[in-house]
Amino acid sequence: MSENLIIPISASKQEKYEALLPQIAALTEGESNLIANLANTAAALKQAFDFLWVGFYLVRGDELVLAPFQGPVACTRIAFGRGVCGTAWKERRPIIVPDVEQFPGHIACSSLSRSEIVVPLFSGNEITGVLDIDSEQVSAFDETDKIYLEKICELLK
Repeated sequence: MSENLIIPISASKQEKYEALLPQIAALTEGESNLIANLANTAAALKQAFDFLWVGFYLVRGDELVLAPFQGPVACTRIAFGRGVCGTAWKERRPIIVPDVEQFPGHIACSSLSRSEIVVPLFSGNEITGVLDIDSEQVSAFDETDKIYLEKICELLK
């Protein structure tokens, strides 16, 4: 596949995800290097939606360690159960935060972040990392994001 994404500009959020999903599948299919796949996925999501920050943290022992991302510099390590990422890891589920200032224990890697979604990456029953996306807009994420980001994370096993 060509390394150019084709995303309809005037499309709805769902239509953008529908267009993006097979393109991420094509980018990652046949590539066994996880870091390469995470890097291309972060870039594709950033390009398609222009989120403030899109990236991954990988489980290393009892913390999450920064992995490929697109956006401003980020926190390097996050403890299990801490912040939105650590909580999603601990609770083994996606978390949507409409307003990060209302999330107890939110880790402010960027003062520009206003809302966030975190989706765990699973390998079998084990969480191997999380996909973390931040927006400069309050309430930027909803069930549509959760559904499609879970599908994208499924491609990254």
